[in-house]
Amino acid sequence: MNIKSLLLGSAAALAAVSGAQAADAIVAAEPEPMEYVRVCDAFGTGYFYIPGTETCLKIGGFIRVQGSFGRDEVDSRDDPDGLVGVSDWDMFSRAYISFDAKSDTEFGTLTGFFAAEFNADNDATDAGDSFIDVDEAYIQLGGLKAGFFYSWWDKGLNGETDDLSTNSEFNSIAYLYDGGTFQAGVAVDELEGTSTRDNGVGIEGIVSASLGGVSFDLLGAYDTEFEEGAIRALLSADLGPGVFQLAGIWASDFNAYYGDAEWTVAASYAFQATDKFKLTPGAQYWSDVDFIDGNDQWRVGVTADYQITEGLATRLSVQYTDPDLGDDEVSGFLRLQRDF
Repeated sequence: MNIKSLLLGSAAALAAVSGAQAADAIVAAEPEPMEYVRVCDAFGTGYFYIPGTETCLKIGGFIRVQGSFGRDEVDSRDDPDGLVGVSDWDMFSRAYISFDAKSDTEFGTLTGFFAAEFNADNDATDAGDSFIDVDEAYIQLGGLKAGFFYSWWDKGLNGETDDLSTNSEFNSIAYLYDGGTFQAGVAVDELEGTSTRDNGVGIEGIVSASLGGVSFDLLGAYDTEFEEGAIRALLSADLGPGVFQLAGIWASDFNAYYGDAEWTVAASYAFQATDKFKLTPGAQYWSDVDFIDGNDQWRVGVTADYQITEGLATRLSVQYTDPDLGDDEVSGFLRLQRDF
C-alpha cells in the first residue's frame, strides 16, 4: 500500500466518524420568553401581578427616626410609635413593612394583608426595646374580615392631641356593609390580654354617613367580661383651607375599649397652609379620669407637618396636659419618616 492510498483511507475513516458524531449531537432548546412583571391597576397604584398568577401584590412601608420627650406614655396608635417610655427623653428607630395581596373573585375582592414592625431602642428598661411586632395579619373577602387588625376604635382626629381609645387592635371577625355614602358594620373581638381577666369577648357596631365634605360615624362597643360599654361619635368636615374634627366618648365604666374616663370631648383643625406645610392645633377634656368623681384633665397642643420631598416628611408635636391629680407637663416628639 502506497502513501497516497493510506492518506485517502484515513480521510475516509475520519469523515465517517465525524458524521456519526454529528448525527448524535444534542441541540439546545431555545430559551422560553421571560415573563416580565406586569403592573396591576385594578386596585390602585403600586400593585403588580405575581408572575404566573392573577393575584396583585403591593409592598409598602416606612423608615422612622423619632425623638420623644415628656410624658411616660408619649403617644397612642394615633402617633403611632407604640412605645412606652420611662424617661423624660428617648430616641428610637422603626422599620415597617407591609404586603397586600388582592384578587377578584365571584364573591368580591379577596385580600390577604400582613404588616410587621422592627424597632430599635437603646433603652433596656423600655418596653419597646428592639422588638419585632406583628402589626396586622388578616384575610378579607368582600365585606367580611377575619384576623388580627385595627378596629374602628383606632380612628382618631388629625394631629396628636387626642386619645380616643384604650385598646384598638384585636383578633376579630367583622363585617362592613359599604353603600357608598352609608356604611354599617358589626365585629366580634377576642379581648384576652386587654386586662387581667381571661376569655373576654367584645362586640362592636358602627354606622357611618358622608355627604359632600362632611362625614359622621357613631360607634358602640360592649365588653362582656366587664359587662360595661362605651359609645363614641366623630364628626369630620371640610372647612375653609382645612379639616375640622370633633369627637366625644361616654363609658359606663372601665372596659377594654375605653377606660380612661367617664366621658371626654376632643377637637382639632388641620390647617393646610401650603402644599407642603400643615398645622394642626387640638384640645381634649376628660371628666372623671379613671372613673374617680371630680378627677378631671385637659390638654392642648399643636402638630406641624412638613413634606420635605416626595416620600420624606417630618412632624413636630408639642402638648400641654393639666390633670387635677398630678403635675402639669409638656410633652412631644420630633419625627423624620421616609415612606415607600
